[in-house]
Amino acid sequence: MSSPKNIKIIYKNSNFLAVNKPPGVLVHPAKPDDEDNTLTAWLVKNFPETKEVGDRPDWRPGIVHRLDRDTSGILIIARTQKFFEYFKNLLKERKVEKTYLALLWGKIEEGGKVDKPIGLKPNTTRWSTRGDDLKMVKESLTLYKPLKVFQKENKYFTLTELKPKTGRTHQLRVHMASLHRSVVGDKRYGRKNNPLSLNRQFLHAQSIEFKTMNDQSFKLEAPLTEDLQKVLKSLEN
Repeated sequence: MSSPKNIKIIYKNSNFLAVNKPPGVLVHPAKPDDEDNTLTAWLVKNFPETKEVGDRPDWRPGIVHRLDRDTSGILIIARTQKFFEYFKNLLKERKVEKTYLALLWGKIEEGGKVDKPIGLKPNTTRWSTRGDDLKMVKESLTLYKPLKVFQKENKYFTLTELKPKTGRTHQLRVHMASLHRSVVGDKRYGRKNNPLSLNRQFLHAQSIEFKTMNDQSFKLEAPLTEDLQKVLKSLEN
């Protein structure tokens, strides 16, 4: 099993790790017996205790939440079963605050929320907010706040802060697409044209906040990756 490079450790203690996941790296294999360029391959090599942690440690050792393959940013990994259960419960009770940075198509002038259930389109792997025949439908809530509007030739883009209040698959990408403000570079839910030469969606998990097991408030941040920094510089110029 190959082990990905460029995974940066942001913080570690005896209970958990926080890493900055690079784009292009799967968090765990699609199936338990897959071999792939995964974060879990790196994890069991460098932190073998995680092999005993999780709800499916043979498949997702230490993994308590995830990011899409082409989304970069901060990810918390459990090193003990006790912390795994604790953090899983925090997520369930919505006591983890996640903040993402996204570059969206179009001009957004004020913040708001998207409160739309998300479900799976029949016979596909695409999630959607629209359709009477969606499967596995769950309530989903995202808050958004514009940070900066850019204009390139006759096109507008908005750097936006996104806060998911629920944790659905592809939630941020689906919710923004439902506003006709899809994430730039998102090949699945966004526009086909890509004027900024991005190789992936401009979506980065910037920070995560929660209370530790001894009730201390904790905030961890992952700096924006180089490829996304370059895009912002090109827009500013």
